[in-house]
Amino acid sequence: MGKKGVLLMNVGTPDEPTVASVKTYLREFLLDPDVIDIPAPLRHLLVRGIILRTRPRKIAPLYKKIWMDDGSPLRVYSKRITDNLSELNQDIDFEFAMRYGNPSIRDGLEKLRSRGVEELLLLPMFPHYAQATTESSLKHAYKQLAAIDWTPTLLEMGHFETAEEFIVPLSESIRPHLSEDTHLLFSYHGLPVSHVKRIDFSNKHCQTVENCCAVPCDANRLCYGRHCHETTMAVVEHLGLTPDQWSLSYQSRLGPVKWLEPSTTKTVEALVKKGVHKLAIVAPAFLADGLETLEELNIGIREEFIEHGGTELKVINCLNDDQQWIEGLEQLIRKEFDAVPA
Repeated sequence: MGKKGVLLMNVGTPDEPTVASVKTYLREFLLDPDVIDIPAPLRHLLVRGIILRTRPRKIAPLYKKIWMDDGSPLRVYSKRITDNLSELNQDIDFEFAMRYGNPSIRDGLEKLRSRGVEELLLLPMFPHYAQATTESSLKHAYKQLAAIDWTPTLLEMGHFETAEEFIVPLSESIRPHLSEDTHLLFSYHGLPVSHVKRIDFSNKHCQTVENCCAVPCDANRLCYGRHCHETTMAVVEHLGLTPDQWSLSYQSRLGPVKWLEPSTTKTVEALVKKGVHKLAIVAPAFLADGLETLEELNIGIREEFIEHGGTELKVINCLNDDQQWIEGLEQLIRKEFDAVPA
């Protein structure tokens, strides 16, 4: 095979913590039919007529709270991950891109093509499959490949929710923050129930079978909720936690539709009422810190926890450029290339 390349794809971020920049970013993000899956006229009415009129003014100040000297945290950490991978494996060309915003997927593809890449791995930076993240990133990458008329040998890394190379670094990043009286909350990015129900081709399992995400079957093989559950259980087993030492919840809701339960906000309140005063939160759906972890959890949820009577909360950093994780990710990448017949 020819020269190898990897395009790491994350969700995206505004270019600046300003109302105008946030509005541009949200417009591209929310108008994606894989994100808001309603008929196009209704989606445009909702996004352009309602959300974009108010939400950018609310979100821009939140970005300002977490903005780093080098820019958006998500972009900064994505670049660090890419740079570290490049240092670790100089036989492969690495680029990172954002599904929405900059650097764009098209820019990343053109850079890799200019360096003579012939075998390309598309790597959505999401351990758990979802149409709104994994599928949307891959579809857009294929669209851009066609637009620039580039036809390398293509590989995909779809999801890796229980891969040892992911679970071990994740677990070890959690371990230093646990004690006998610390409760661990796994807070995953939320997803509308409609997104997970469409994955169930049988129409007999999702939201029908009791505790459906914890019951593996063909019908939920690509279910985001199942993947989150499996990551949680793999970490719980690795750390040797008992059932009363951990909980699972979902954050980052938008709009009035039904979302995966329980919500992080309600879970934190319930835990305090049960007597939990020391809480550690980990967000395994995010491989790089951004607004959802640095502001929503570390500022917003922290305030709610204290208001309800909690005393000590630790939001555990995403894996970011943790060396053990970089080595694990490089191993996952090598496995994908090694699986290709010579």
